[in-house]
Amino acid sequence: MAGDDDGPVRTPGRRLGVDVGTVRVGVALSDATGTLASPLETLRRAKDQSDLDHLAGLVVTHEVVEVVVGLPRHLSGASGASAQDASAYAASLASRIGDVPVHLVDERLSTVTAASHLRAGGISARRQRPVIDQAAAVVILQSHLDGRPRTGPETRGRHS
Repeated sequence: MAGDDDGPVRTPGRRLGVDVGTVRVGVALSDATGTLASPLETLRRAKDQSDLDHLAGLVVTHEVVEVVVGLPRHLSGASGASAQDASAYAASLASRIGDVPVHLVDERLSTVTAASHLRAGGISARRQRPVIDQAAAVVILQSHLDGRPRTGPETRGRHS
């Protein structure tokens, strides 16, 4: 499993964003250029880990080149039980998808940000429940996409 940052340059291709919760897992997918994240689906966590198998299937189906899993940290930056759970989930997913890198990224306030965006879009708190995890996955993935420059003529081969 890859670390928090594997370098400044990213190649084109779809990325999968994952927001791991105790009950549900939000999933987002980028476009083929790795520029824009969109909600994909919400999975129920399963004791038999069929949710992980489903995610592995999405990686194959969508030809995903990178998976980004949100790492929930306290505002102080400290890690708690949720971060340990997300790390274990990411490791289990990585073992199912072979050479596709899995990155853990700081997701502090992603759910709060997602809820704020949904409210701004006129979606009430009651109607947010089925989509909040997907929206949080979008926030996690889009933050990751925005933070790493694309490979292109002006940046190819350069590492900062």
